[in-house]
Amino acid sequence: MTTDTTVLDGLDFPVPALAVGDDVADLLFRQARTIGAFTDQPVTDEELAAVYDLVKWGPTAINTTPLRLLVVRTPEARERLAKHVNDGNRDRVLAAPVTLIVASDPGFHLHMPTLAPHMAALADALHPQTETREQMARMNTLIQFGYLIVGLRAAGLDAGPMAGLDTEGVDAEFFADNGWKSQLIINVGHREGEGTAYPRAERLTYDQVSLTV
Repeated sequence: MTTDTTVLDGLDFPVPALAVGDDVADLLFRQARTIGAFTDQPVTDEELAAVYDLVKWGPTAINTTPLRLLVVRTPEARERLAKHVNDGNRDRVLAAPVTLIVASDPGFHLHMPTLAPHMAALADALHPQTETREQMARMNTLIQFGYLIVGLRAAGLDAGPMAGLDTEGVDAEFFADNGWKSQLIINVGHREGEGTAYPRAERLTYDQVSLTV
């Protein structure tokens, strides 16, 4: 076992049969990093709306799309969030231009007539099944969370996704009135320098992670 890391230029990226060019692949994955240090360049509501309008098309089970976002901008709101974040991430939340609280909506079923008209009756069937709805919302929000990170990169923004928060505290602080359930947060902005002190690490190869039957 080794903890050695490799700089990006030394990594061996094979040339697969992708439908997009290397510039897109680099922007979304190969050269994208989890960013911890941002400039003070603002992130606009228009940029965030454009990101959501792209990633909302990613598939979820029965098109439930339960992801919900709280955009934390003001110093007051940032302080309210920071008190529920683990010590190691608190300063990053306070310094980032914008932090998104990524939440799931257990009430997603109310939108089923719009999101899945062919299964509109599911809204009534799911209504009494609180635990089932919460599980469905959590799972599909995590799927959308991955889309969101890639969508932010596609918009030329940098993302610093983080766990390490008291979700019950966040829910009581921000979502007492609407019932959303916080799951993760993402700091969003434009990277300061490299944006991270750590060199790019290797990934496992396809042969290491796949089996064929």
